[in-house]
Amino acid sequence: MKKTSFFGKALLGAAVVTMSMSTIACKDENKQEDSKEVAEEENEAKYDDVNDDKEEDADYLIFAAEVDMKEIELGKLAQQKSTNPDVQALGKMMVDQHTKSLADLKAAATKKNISIPETLTDKGQEAYKDLNEKTGHDFDKAYTDKMVDGHEKTIEKMEKASEKASDADIRMWAANMLPTLRTHLEHAKMAKEKVDAVK
Repeated sequence: MKKTSFFGKALLGAAVVTMSMSTIACKDENKQEDSKEVAEEENEAKYDDVNDDKEEDADYLIFAAEVDMKEIELGKLAQQKSTNPDVQALGKMMVDQHTKSLADLKAAATKKNISIPETLTDKGQEAYKDLNEKTGHDFDKAYTDKMVDGHEKTIEKMEKASEKASDADIRMWAANMLPTLRTHLEHAKMAKEKVDAVK
């Protein structure tokens, strides 16, 4: 009887280990699901056989949503972690204006039946983690560098969208974003100059 009991316990133990490993595997799979990829897959399913141009237009909105969410989170971090008033002011500007931009973007995406990321993307999470590990002057420098570099890339992408998007509303939306983005870039450059001047 003891023998059977031992094997019974061993089998039960093996089953528990297997179930635990399956649970861990499921958690890993969920963790790897990037919100950007989810949106891209949903749009591909909607438009792949119908209209390639619409899929390209959707990519502009996905990119903008990714940027908005990242700028909001990094801006909050700048307000919490920096003691530099210029960096804090830049962070507040990013939170306020990218929150408004994201609200407008969500409305446009809903109207056009385009899926956009609902949460911070993997890339955004990496940028946040990288910045959160820094402190003091290193933080200020990294943040202002990211703001200058990020806004230059975003402006380039939105200029392209304002000219090349097949949907007239998306072209107009991108064109309307450009003045604000250029203002952000100027503020980011000014803050960066001041931070770089601190030894």
